[in-house]
Amino acid sequence: MQAMPEPFRFVADGRHLAAEPGTSLAAALENAGVHTLRRSVKGEARGVLCAMGVCFECRVTVDGVAHQRACMTACREGMHVTTDGKALSAQPSALSVEREVLECDVAVVGAGPAGIAAACRSAESGARTLILDEGPAPGGQIYRPQAGGHGLPLIAREWIDRLGRSHAARVFSASVFDAAAAPAGFELHAETPGRRLRVRASRLVLATGARELFLPFPGWTLPGVMGAGGAQALLKSGAAFQGRTAVIAGSGPLLFPVAASLAKAGARVVLVAEQAPLMALLRFAPALARARRKLGEAVRYRTAFRRARYRTGAWVAEARGKDRVEAAIVTDGGKALEIPCDLLAVSWGLTPNTELPRLLGCALDQGRVVVDARRQTSVPGVYCAGEPCGVAGADVALAEGEIAGLAAADRWDAGTLEGGGLLACADRGRRLARAMDRAFRPREELKSLARANTIVCRCEDVPLSRLDPTWGAREAKLATRAGMGPCQGRVCGPALAFLFGWDSDTVRPPARPAALGSLMAMEEHT
Repeated sequence: MQAMPEPFRFVADGRHLAAEPGTSLAAALENAGVHTLRRSVKGEARGVLCAMGVCFECRVTVDGVAHQRACMTACREGMHVTTDGKALSAQPSALSVEREVLECDVAVVGAGPAGIAAACRSAESGARTLILDEGPAPGGQIYRPQAGGHGLPLIAREWIDRLGRSHAARVFSASVFDAAAAPAGFELHAETPGRRLRVRASRLVLATGARELFLPFPGWTLPGVMGAGGAQALLKSGAAFQGRTAVIAGSGPLLFPVAASLAKAGARVVLVAEQAPLMALLRFAPALARARRKLGEAVRYRTAFRRARYRTGAWVAEARGKDRVEAAIVTDGGKALEIPCDLLAVSWGLTPNTELPRLLGCALDQGRVVVDARRQTSVPGVYCAGEPCGVAGADVALAEGEIAGLAAADRWDAGTLEGGGLLACADRGRRLARAMDRAFRPREELKSLARANTIVCRCEDVPLSRLDPTWGAREAKLATRAGMGPCQGRVCGPALAFLFGWDSDTVRPPARPAALGSLMAMEEHT
């Protein structure tokens, strides 16, 4: 019998803690009852929100290096952690940072289903292929395994194993912060712990996925209020929700698997509130019925959280609590109900990650990257697959990733049996996704949830009252710094677009926060 690995032991705020290998620091701190990880610019307690590295709300100091995202940091033996802004004056340790130039035929950014499929097909076609991802391992969020490597569906294991056999070069924990055209193709700049990378590629496949859409409401900054996908990501990274009382709310099919996962993990899920009205869901039912596998998944998820009440036409109006969430106010627009809870998981759907395509000048339509049948964007040599082209799920991402990978390697032929099958799969999924968008579109009442003193930009603590609806995103940045914090508008940008109809401001490098040394190294090559 194989011996269980010994837990890592580390120190957080003077407390000696332990965590199983594979556990993220955010999950380990959550398990230890540490819910406040930092203080905002005005001193508000903040905790985990997205658990995916997007929001930067879970920043802590690790071994003297400030502003480390706890959700993206794996626990390790002997690490010293301080939270709550107690050591933000600490200086980073002097690190020897290696500079490296990598060259390839096809560079794939993102190692979720679309990126994995693209890298496999490109490498198997004989193209020198490199795949980069900010996560520590392939899979993205949807194929993210439980801490310890458990819980992957068979199809995920098959594709990840295939990637390992494909001879594609792989770089993980790599944050790509710039992309630009170059004389011989394209150039990417990225950083990993200890390395600064300059990637030269003849062609690019962008499979950058999507992130949760957050809409502001009173109390949404309290620790214990997090994204629905964030709660699931935290669970997968080792958080224990046994005995927690959870309310799950928002919109879209994501609510079902999150409720099922939390219930299976021992949480008491008391309510799942879907803001879409019942009639909208009934109109969506025929499209779901035609996708029999999806319908079967929905039934299995509902069975898993069968003890919880499921309400349509209801949404969270407020979160209440002192230092963390203690209750959620749920309304149907008429009656309001206060529900005690210590976990409120809220998501209003997903929004595509399009920063890199926009940096490269790719055309977008309604926030989605425009591609042709080969999944080539408006920029020749740049391909895009999966959620950046519109959120449609893993099956579509896999099919589009295969198409993009083959096309980038000059091996795509739509006239073959395989090519026709991939196109048909992608088209079917896109039709279902359009029906889903119509059914779960956020209702107008959500625009009036935020009050004058409700924080809209979490990074800079900008309340609604400081924003003028007649502005645009640029004016808001200049007047209030909304969108200029560490998340660079990834949280408040889509929210402000929903509230006021503002278009996103111009994207400029770096597309993600990067070390000054990395930016200086990038400038040396321009």
